[in-house]
Amino acid sequence: MPGRSQKGAVVTRFDQPSAGPDAAEILRSIGDVAYHWQIDTDILSWTGNAEAVLGAALEEIASGRAYASHVTAEGGQSRVDAIAQSAERDSGAGVGYQVQYCFKRGETTVWVEDTGRWFAGPDGRPHRAHGVVRRIDERYERERRLTQLAKFDPLTGELNRSYLTEVLTATVDEVMRFRESCGFLLISIDHLGRLNEAYGFDVTEDVIAQVAKRIRARLRGKDYLGRFTGNKFGAILTRCTPDEMAVAADRLLAGVRDEPIVTAAGPVAVTITIGGVTAPRHARTVSEVVSRALDALHAARAKRHGSFMAYQPNVERDALRRESVRATDEIVSALNERRIALAYEPVVDAATRKVAFYECLMRVYRPDGAIAHANEIIPVAEQVGLVRMLDYRVLELVVAELVDAPALHASVNVSPASTVDPGWWSGLAALLRSNSGVAGRLIIEITETAAIQDIDDARGFVTRVKDLGCRIAIDDFGAGHTSFRNLRKLGVDIVKIDGAFVQNIVKSNDDRAFVHTLIDLSRRLGLKTVAEWVQDEEAAQMLAGFGCDHLQGALIGLANGDRPWLRETPYVANG
Repeated sequence: MPGRSQKGAVVTRFDQPSAGPDAAEILRSIGDVAYHWQIDTDILSWTGNAEAVLGAALEEIASGRAYASHVTAEGGQSRVDAIAQSAERDSGAGVGYQVQYCFKRGETTVWVEDTGRWFAGPDGRPHRAHGVVRRIDERYERERRLTQLAKFDPLTGELNRSYLTEVLTATVDEVMRFRESCGFLLISIDHLGRLNEAYGFDVTEDVIAQVAKRIRARLRGKDYLGRFTGNKFGAILTRCTPDEMAVAADRLLAGVRDEPIVTAAGPVAVTITIGGVTAPRHARTVSEVVSRALDALHAARAKRHGSFMAYQPNVERDALRRESVRATDEIVSALNERRIALAYEPVVDAATRKVAFYECLMRVYRPDGAIAHANEIIPVAEQVGLVRMLDYRVLELVVAELVDAPALHASVNVSPASTVDPGWWSGLAALLRSNSGVAGRLIIEITETAAIQDIDDARGFVTRVKDLGCRIAIDDFGAGHTSFRNLRKLGVDIVKIDGAFVQNIVKSNDDRAFVHTLIDLSRRLGLKTVAEWVQDEEAAQMLAGFGCDHLQGALIGLANGDRPWLRETPYVANG
């Protein structure tokens, strides 16, 4: 019968006749199935559409035990588990639950979401439950695909790097806790770039996928394999001693090497190189495991492609890394705190000794006021990838000084990394556009060794710099033995002769002849010359006699010692 709410509105129960659809029809229309489970008698009652939704006759699922027999273990927690394992107590309103599992009948598999409440009997234990079962096949498949993408590499089907790292973290934690040992192998496919050039991208991907299968087939069932990067795999060897790791690595090497891989382009011979580390013996954190496995891989490659090396501690290498970390922090702090400054070294006319321009040298002031020179900072900055930031900061300082001193002509060194960095280029162009008149007084210096690494790239660099209005000098010329054919091809304006050849020209016939030849050929090409490391007056007179245009070095510093940029604490540019 209809009833009334507290406010007097008429309400209709689903078990009473009404003009609208009954509860079963509503559930049927949205594909849900309602149930009532009398737990003490194990009688399970369903709404009429259970057969259609679950694919099972009502008599097959008329009890909780019968229904549970169709719930597969792969489905996770069942309704029985949710109720039996509930830590909550029924205070009268029941205890809710929601579980997701797989219901299977024969070859038919249905994924369902089961939402309901259980109620306690007089003894406080679950007495009855009711709820709704909804099919979620599409949602489950969508979630499964998302999980697959989140955890597995789509090409090989193995773990992706993110999930491999999670598993490695758990494994390292476990061996630390239980005082066991595990191994980690970093496996690199050799010469994958050559394969890509020779056969194409599709064949390369096929090779990667087949190598993964061969590795997986030779690992134990309790081990894990993941794709670490494009051509590298990581293998976690659980409960593995150093000796067992070496045996496993040899097995993997042979498994990939012994038979060619058959591809659409034909058989391809492939080898792998492996670096390994054991934890916690040689690594106690995931970052240490990965970095030391990578060290071992690099050592194996240096020894021979297609080989295995286990990580071995190296005191000198570890000390060098600590120093690199310290220097990196120092560079970053100096950049952030504006402790990068300039010192100026004059380059003078060889005949008149008047200053032609100044070479701008980087100085880094440490927090205690001490000065770090460029030769202390630049090598580390190049190793850790910070040299382009330093180059740009120095460029900013030089341009600012050129703006403040309209009579100043200056040169600045640029590292090889910056010559191919679009950010440095755009920064240079922006600085010159916003400060007219500066470009014609700025000389960009590149080293000869950087220029000969790729003559065409260097030529492009020179062209772009000159298009901006600057001049180009090639520094340390002679150290890389660049041919004059390439020198002419580069199109530079100034040749700075490497000081290693200049400093002994008074005593060494070979150096004297070499420098004289460089100066003579440069003049024939219409290039200005600068002799570096000029030590004494006799050498200066000799260079002037050879026709050298400019001098730079200790002699110039002594002759102009009263100038502020040559004092022991050099003149520091504003900014």
